[in-house]
Amino acid sequence: MMLPAIFLCPERHALARYILPLIFGIVGTAILVSLGTWQVKRLHEKQGVLAEIDARFAAAPAPLPDPPDPVADRFLSVSAEGVITDQELHVLASTRDVGAVYRVISAFETSDGRRIMLDRGWIKPPQKDAPRPEVEARINGNLHWPNEIDSYTPETDVAKNIWFARDVVSMAAALNAEPVLIILRTTSETDPPVTPLPVDSAGIPNDHLEYVLTWYGLAIVWVAMTLYYLRRQRKMKKA
Repeated sequence: MMLPAIFLCPERHALARYILPLIFGIVGTAILVSLGTWQVKRLHEKQGVLAEIDARFAAAPAPLPDPPDPVADRFLSVSAEGVITDQELHVLASTRDVGAVYRVISAFETSDGRRIMLDRGWIKPPQKDAPRPEVEARINGNLHWPNEIDSYTPETDVAKNIWFARDVVSMAAALNAEPVLIILRTTSETDPPVTPLPVDSAGIPNDHLEYVLTWYGLAIVWVAMTLYYLRRQRKMKKA
């Protein structure tokens, strides 16, 4: 059987011991650096999106669209007047400072005859079944269509009125309301029984900086390993 010439010639064989690892190191480094550079681009894009969202949060409230668009009107700052009814759903959630809480999703009847939903904020578990009478209020908040359901989300406990995710369509059917959800920011109530939990960009994941550091870090390790291997081969040749 004929062997490739590179293995028959000692000089070429020695050269291959350097060339092949060097090529492998250069190609691997180029791939890792390109992935890191792509994540830098995605980081800038995500920061632009978050800045746009923050601008929407801070914008002057607009009248509630009829009907709102789940894409174009996401996070739109709106205001409305009407009655916060005593019909509400309880969504199990958690906050960093308090721990386990319930979000209170109430039916809200606007002064112009619409029936939508209002995420009033959070209450502690012992307050879950405390009475919260109807109250007239002027509210400011942000439209939102949360995407919180996955294959691990438990089924709603209808009997105990415990939900495990904010499913706008299902909650609207349960409250006989439009599939429109306002996340409360401010209210005219003098002593609100629910603590508002406004939506903000802090809850929107932005892991691209971690990915940048990961890919560039791997590229540095790849270079170091390649240089170490080549240096080790050189020492073995001398020995």
